[in-house]
Amino acid sequence: MKTADLYVRVSTDEQADKGYSIRSQEEVLRKYCGIQNITVRKVIYEDFSAKTFNRPAWTDMLGKLKKERSKGIDLLLFTKWDRFSRNAGDAYQMINILRKLGIDPQAVEQPLDLAIPENKMMLAFYLAAPEVENDRRALNTFYGMRRARKEGRYLTTDPYGYINRTTETGRKTIVPVEQKAELIRWAFEQIATTDIHIDQIRQQLNTKGLYCSKSNFYTLLKNPIYCGKIVVPEYRDEPMQLVQGQHEPIISEGLFYRVQDILNGKKRVRLVKMTTEDSLPLRGFLLCPKCGKQLTGSASKGRHQYYYYYHCIAVCGSRYKAEVANDRFINELHNFIPKPGMAELFRLVVRDVYSQQLGSRSDERKELLSLIQAQNDTITKARKLLLDDAIDSADYKTIKLECETKLLSLEAKLTGFGRSTFDLEGGINKALELFKALDIIYKRSDITKRRAIIGSIYPEKLCFDGHAYRTGRVNEAAQLMYLINSKLGTKKNRTNLDISKLSDSVAGAGLEPTTFGL
Repeated sequence: MKTADLYVRVSTDEQADKGYSIRSQEEVLRKYCGIQNITVRKVIYEDFSAKTFNRPAWTDMLGKLKKERSKGIDLLLFTKWDRFSRNAGDAYQMINILRKLGIDPQAVEQPLDLAIPENKMMLAFYLAAPEVENDRRALNTFYGMRRARKEGRYLTTDPYGYINRTTETGRKTIVPVEQKAELIRWAFEQIATTDIHIDQIRQQLNTKGLYCSKSNFYTLLKNPIYCGKIVVPEYRDEPMQLVQGQHEPIISEGLFYRVQDILNGKKRVRLVKMTTEDSLPLRGFLLCPKCGKQLTGSASKGRHQYYYYYHCIAVCGSRYKAEVANDRFINELHNFIPKPGMAELFRLVVRDVYSQQLGSRSDERKELLSLIQAQNDTITKARKLLLDDAIDSADYKTIKLECETKLLSLEAKLTGFGRSTFDLEGGINKALELFKALDIIYKRSDITKRRAIIGSIYPEKLCFDGHAYRTGRVNEAAQLMYLINSKLGTKKNRTNLDISKLSDSVAGAGLEPTTFGL
């Protein structure tokens, strides 16, 4: 009498679609064994895909069979060959392994005597059919997902800042989670508008609740999902493309592409990340008055305490007490505190300068339109060359893809030149409040905020000679306040100050709305 192990396998989709079940398979196999007078040793239950033989129950069973070396069973029975495998190549290899162990695998509903050579043709059909079915199902799923992406639907796990939801029509989508979305928006705005090192922005996000590694943070910043775009990957002769998504964007396209320019090195170089002691807030912002190199800072241990100094990294010997330099810098901030009654004058000058800047923004818009037209002309010329057989279709596709990529970026930037929504009066009020208490805010701030204030007022390094500070350029808003104060300080009759000349003196600096947010 022969002995057999029964192998029953089901996967969730098969059980739902075809009505397979563990109980029905076991019932068929036991009935067959009863008719054929075969002893059942045990039943192996599997709930795993048959694409490979890397299945938990199968691996455990095969290991035990190899240890027994044909002393246990003669047959391995299953209902159909698709219960055994859905990969023809792996199936042939596994059949050989089992037969070397003296075990004959058999499907009771598709019986084959493999000792008869012609039956191998039927075996090939039984093994190939489920593999073809699997491949067709996978291909249909792939094309369905690709079609959905082209329609702007996001199909995978929700990215940070979004959550998966189902619409009233039953379609899957993603919607912003405002608290998390605000962190994403803050990160993009910080990178686009400040000189803070990108990794420092990531570390600040960690403290705010967005825990992200350095590599994952860069991946997040490059994800166009946040500006409302869906990536359709390249496939065969179809190039990769970005389509408008059906979900709500967290940031604007213009902001997204500005950040991409910075990440790709097409904009200003990020400042080097720097950590410093609380007693050395100016480290990295000072230049040596003798040799022009950057001053660093360090502590010197005294008998009872540490003393801090700013000193040159060269051999010129410049060395200044940090306490003195820090106090003199606070005195320097007093230049930007408005004199009593000067708020209205500040408003008049800012309004005048801002109106001049709107004209320059119009020129930038015209330049963008010109660049967009140039890219469209390039595509038109390439199309004519293709029709004249001057270039082949591969070259045309390459040219078209390059131009369309540039057009996406240019059109996104163009959207930022619509009607300005900036609250000018609110910005002026905010700037005045900041300037009125600038020295107090500086004193009460931690080291990170102090360095942010220094960097926002002085985009270029300061030169400290031990007594006073000198700098080539300051922030436009700070420069405006400084000019108003200094010019008013030289006027005996302050009501006769020429507003138009004062406006012209700072109009060339490129005043922007973001200037008011220190």
